Amino acid sequence: MLLDNESIDNKKHLNSRRKQKFGFYRFAISSLLLIVCVCLLPRGAMSADKSPVEIEQTQAALEEYVKIRQMISKEKKQLALDKEMLNEQIDLVQREIDLLKEKIKTANENIVEADKQRVGMIEEEEKLKLASDSLSSILAKLEQRTLQLVIQLPDDLKFNVKILSDQIPQAGKGTKLTMSQRFQNVVGLLNAVGKFNREISDTIENRDLPNGDRVEVTVMYIGLGQAYYASANGKVAGIGRATKDGWVWTPANESAEHIVNAIKILNNEKMAAFVQLPVEIK
Repeated sequence: MLLDNESIDNKKHLNSRRKQKFGFYRFAISSLLLIVCVCLLPRGAMSADKSPVEIEQTQAALEEYVKIRQMISKEKKQLALDKEMLNEQIDLVQREIDLLKEKIKTANENIVEADKQRVGMIEEEEKLKLASDSLSSILAKLEQRTLQLVIQLPDDLKFNVKILSDQIPQAGKGTKLTMSQRFQNVVGLLNAVGKFNREISDTIENRDLPNGDRVEVTVMYIGLGQAYYASANGKVAGIGRATKDGWVWTPANESAEHIVNAIKILNNEKMAAFVQLPVEIK
């Protein structure tokens, strides 16, 4: 239990009042002793025998003297007890003060350590911000190159990566996506393109012929480097290649038989064999 300064002051004031009472008691005892001495002294020509009144006064004075001495003894004991209690309370308060000083010292040390950590975190934040700005610039360029790559993809592959490509912001336009999400979109799209580029696949598409007719053909893509198409009756065939504006298709009806054979081999409809196919490299 903590004691405030007011409680200690009250104890000190009480001790001061008791000292005043002791002073009063000493004065009263001195006065009584003087009266007793006067009463016991012979009065000039008076005889040595005391009158009953004098004897009674002397007895009363002695009784009062005894009472006062008893009161003084009691007050001394109480004063000693109060002094001991006051010293204990002072020691308790001093221990509390020392404990608070220790806590304040520890708190100050923690504040200093926290300030050091805060400075370190601010410096680390500045480094991360610079790195983030650098990554953001690199990511923006990578996104634009990825969008240019999407233009060169076959229609089926464009459709498969549309969810990812639609989330890539156009140049100069903002986005609510985090940098991590933007990287994931680019990486996911490039992974799909890379997988397609490592495989030979076929799909059904429609081709516009030079005479204006539209025919359904089977297209065989050799990655993103070359493609061949042929109609079901084997009369229409052609070659495709990727450009920066998309795929360009060139008729090659003279190679229709070879292209049809290659497509059949791909679909396990014919035994594997070497097939000569026209290649256009630019």
